[in-house]
This record gives sequence, structure tokens and C-alpha cells, in this order.
Amino acid sequence: MKLIPVAAVLVLSGSAFAQTAPAVAEPAASPLSFNISLVSNYKFRGQDQDQSKTRALKPALQGGVDYAFENGFYVGNWNSTVNWAKYLPSKPSNSVEIDLYGGYKFKAGALDMDVGALTYYYPGASGANTTELYLGAAYGPVSAKYSHTVSKGYFGIGKEFLDGQGRGTGYLNLAFAQEVMPKLTLKASLGFTSFKSAVRSAGLPNYMDYSVGGSYDLGSGLALSGAVVGADKKSSYLFPAAVDSSGKSINKSTLVVMLTKTL
Repeated sequence: MKLIPVAAVLVLSGSAFAQTAPAVAEPAASPLSFNISLVSNYKFRGQDQDQSKTRALKPALQGGVDYAFENGFYVGNWNSTVNWAKYLPSKPSNSVEIDLYGGYKFKAGALDMDVGALTYYYPGASGANTTELYLGAAYGPVSAKYSHTVSKGYFGIGKEFLDGQGRGTGYLNLAFAQEVMPKLTLKASLGFTSFKSAVRSAGLPNYMDYSVGGSYDLGSGLALSGAVVGADKKSSYLFPAAVDSSGKSINKSTLVVMLTKTL
């Protein structure tokens, strides 16, 4: 999954020009958009999604498509290369994550609201599949989003082990994004994962993840971003602290760099 940025836009108009020339209508934004990214390390909720090695550089190819209706409804798809499902008890074969989502955006006073559903689908690894409902709110540069697992499993928990205990997992994300100078936006976020008591009793604690960085608009739909991303627990919620003998954690703080093209 992906984090949703909050953009600050400043529009200047010249009154003298308006008096001497007719206004030119801006072309309507297309409801259909595409994106493709190359990222140095795909981290989801603070944790490496390529867990086959512990080095910081684990490139992933990502991309998706979105369609926004005029009435506020939207649907979309996002995809990424991954490498972690093989560590589940059933040892399935999987190398891609497919996200399918849809929702509705609307105004509630001064708040920008977003409600919807998202399914994380892992071909060949059904035990990892997860579905969440979410509710988000944004006010200026500040946003909050809560996701609640409604599927039996939460990325393996509840389907591969701890039968049924994945449902009910909660995730709260608090984010800040502010343009500090033309084309440069600073971003920060904190996320909190809350498991059922049975999951915690099994030794998988609640944990917090974080991200601090920024993005730069290179123009023509191209953006470069970088952030330090990690989590506060050394051991993973699902896997050992390391998948080799290095002793490094898949939750460790890592500088993640991403180049994105939007069409």
C-alpha cells in the first residue's frame, strides 16, 4: 500500500490581463490517470516487502491506474513486486501484490472525507489476501486514516496461523504534507497497528511505524521522493527479525528513494 499526499496549490491571476483578453478555460482534468514507479525498497507499514534479504537496496517496480467519477466515487488498482509470502507456513509461491480499491470522497464542512474498501491480493498465496475498510479525513496539510480488517486473514495472520484472529486488526495513520517552496513538499507520518489480544498473547505486539521525508516535482508528471521509513519493533509482526544470519531487522530505518511518473 500505498500513503495518500496532501497538495498545496497557489493560483495567481492578473486583473489587468483579464480586462484586455478573454479568459481561457483550463482543460478539464482527465478522470483516468496512470502511474508507474521505481522504488529502492518497498516498505508497507514500516516493514520490508522483500524479505528474502536484509540489505537496504531492494528495488521494486510499482504502478497503477485510477478512475475518478464526477460524483466523488472512484476505483483503482495498484501493483508492486514483493517477496515475503514464501515464509508463510504453507510456503506459497508469489512475487506480486495486486491492490483493488474503491471509495467515495466528499466534503464535511471544512474536512475532505474519504471512505472505501481495499483488497490486497497475492496470486498463488491466498493465505496472505487481506481486505480492509477505511475512513479518512483531511484538513489542510494534516490527514488521518483508519483501516479495519474485515477479512478472516491479515497478511497471513488468521488464515495461515492463529485461525480467525486476523479479522479486527486496526491501523491508524496520521500524516502531514506541506509545500515549503515551489515544487518541494515535506512529508511525515506515524502509523499504529493494533492486533487482537490473542495475537498479542502469541508474541506479536502492537507496533508503530514512521516516515519522514519529502518529494520534488520534476515537471511533466515526474516526481522524485525520499524518506526515512521504519518501525519501532525490531522483530516483524509476522516473521523473525531477520531472514538470514545478519541479525538485521526488516523493520529497521531505511532511506527509501522513489521516482514516479504520472500520466
